[in-house]
Amino acid sequence: MTPISNLSYLPEKTRKGLKFADSLWQDLRNNQLTTSTVVTESNESLNEFDADIIIAGGTLGILIATTLQKQGYSIILIEKGKLRGREQEWNISRQELDTFVELDLLSPKELEQAIATEYNPGRVSFHKGYELWVEDVLNIGVDPVFLLETLKQKFLEAGGRLLENTPFNSGIIYNDGVSVNAGDTVLKSRLLMDGMGHFSPIVRQARNGNKPDGICLVVGSCAKGYTNNDTGDLIASFTPILNQCQYFWEAFPARDGRTTYLFTYVDAHPDRFSLEFFMEEYLRLLPEYQNIELEQLDFKRFLFGFFPAYKNSPLKMPWDRILPIGDSAGGQSPVSFGGFGSMVRHLKRLSLGIDEALKVDVLDKNSLSLLQPYQPNISVTWLFQKTMSVGINQKVSPNQINNLMSGVFQVMDQLGDEVLKPFLQDVIQFPALMKTLPLVNPKLVLPILPQVGMQPLLDWTVHYFNLAVYSGLYPVGKWVKPITDNLSPQQQYYYHRWLDAWKYGSGGDYNESPVDS
Repeated sequence: MTPISNLSYLPEKTRKGLKFADSLWQDLRNNQLTTSTVVTESNESLNEFDADIIIAGGTLGILIATTLQKQGYSIILIEKGKLRGREQEWNISRQELDTFVELDLLSPKELEQAIATEYNPGRVSFHKGYELWVEDVLNIGVDPVFLLETLKQKFLEAGGRLLENTPFNSGIIYNDGVSVNAGDTVLKSRLLMDGMGHFSPIVRQARNGNKPDGICLVVGSCAKGYTNNDTGDLIASFTPILNQCQYFWEAFPARDGRTTYLFTYVDAHPDRFSLEFFMEEYLRLLPEYQNIELEQLDFKRFLFGFFPAYKNSPLKMPWDRILPIGDSAGGQSPVSFGGFGSMVRHLKRLSLGIDEALKVDVLDKNSLSLLQPYQPNISVTWLFQKTMSVGINQKVSPNQINNLMSGVFQVMDQLGDEVLKPFLQDVIQFPALMKTLPLVNPKLVLPILPQVGMQPLLDWTVHYFNLAVYSGLYPVGKWVKPITDNLSPQQQYYYHRWLDAWKYGSGGDYNESPVDS
C-alpha cells in the first residue's frame, strides 16, 4: 500500500478526527462495536406527558420537529451538542427543495437565501468508457448553517422546546407513552422519534449488533485554487479496480471553493483498508482527477466517513411508540449517502403520517412500521451496489465495473431524461428499468453474474416483480380514494400508509407536483 505522506495536508485536529472515525470503522469490521440496552419496557402507565413527541437527534430532526410543531403538536427536541449546521453544503435538486415552501418551513425568499451554490451541468464519466452531461440534478448546494438556524428559530417561535448539550441516555416504553432519560433530565411523551443516525444506540440495540451488508466509504475536501469550477461530477471514475474496489469521484462548486469526494462500495470484511489509507489515496489521485497539483490548493476542510446499509431495511422497531426517522430508519438506498436528501424527500409523507397516527392513537410497533415501509424501488438497488463492489478475495477483470456502468448509462442517455434523471437521483421506476435492461449489452452483464452470485439475483428478481406490482397498485389506490371516505379513521390510516408505500415504493413521488400529491 502507498506510504502515508500526503496526510500532512490535514490539520492536526482533522487527523485526530480521522483516527477516531477509523477506530469505529475498525471496530465495525471486527464486529467489536458495543451494543448497550438503552430501551426497556414497563407494563405500567405514565398518565401525564411533557410533550406529544420527543425527537432525539437535532441535525435532521429539526426538519420534522418544526413541521410538527407548526401543525399544533408539542415537541421536545434533544441534541447531544449544539444544534448547528456543518460548513459543508448539502447537495440536492431544486424540485425537492419545494417541500420547504409547501410545508411553510421557509418562505420563497428564505429558500433562495438557503441556497449557497448552483451549477450546471453535471458529468457522468467512466474509465475508458462513456461520458455524458446532464442539467439540474443535485446541482443545488444548500447552506446547512443558515437552514438549521432559520428552522431552529421558527421551531422555538412556534412553541417548541429545544434541549441542546443533552444526549439521549435511555428510554422506557410504557403502556401509554415513553419516558426518556436525556442528559440530567427525565422527559415523558406519547411518542419517541429516533433521528440519531446510523449509529444511534437505539438502532444498535434493535439490530442486535449485526454487521451491515454494505458500506460506502467517503473521503474528500473543499479547497480553493481550482482553475475550472463551473461544472460538477455526479459520478466519475478514471482508474480500474484498485485494492479490491472501484474508486468513484464526485465534484461540485462550493461557496468556499470546490468540493471533491472519493467514494467506494465495500463490505465490512476485517481486511478492508482504513479510512486513513483511503484519504491518502484521495490525495494521491486528486491531482490527476482535477488536473492540478496539491501545492496549488488552499484546503478549507477535509471530509470523511462511512455509511452502513442493511438489507433488512427499513428497520422494524421491536418496541411500541418508537419511530426511527432519517438514517436511523435505514430507508436510504445502499448506493446513496442518505441524510439530508432522503429526509427532505420523505418529510411531507412522514409529517402527515405521524399527524394521523397521533390523532387515531395507533402508536404500536406494527402501525408505526407502516410509516417506514418496504420500498421495492430501494431494494432493487442492492443488486446495483453489488455490481459496483468486489469481494475481498474475488478476482475480476480490472475494468469490469467501469465497462458495465458505461454501458448502462449509455443506454439510459439514449432513452432520454425521463429515464436518466430519476436514476441519478436514486429514484428507480419500473418503466425506466424495463426499457433499460433489455438494451444493455449481454457481454457486459454476463461477466458480472459470478461476481454478484445467485442469491442476490434471486432477491433482486423478487424486488423487481414487486416494483412492477407497486407501480400498478398506486394508480388503483388513487382511483379508489373517494370510496375510502366512508372508512373509520383507523382504517383510513392504514389505507393512507399503503398508498404512500405504493407511491414511494414505485418512485411515483418523483413525477408528481405538490398539487398532485
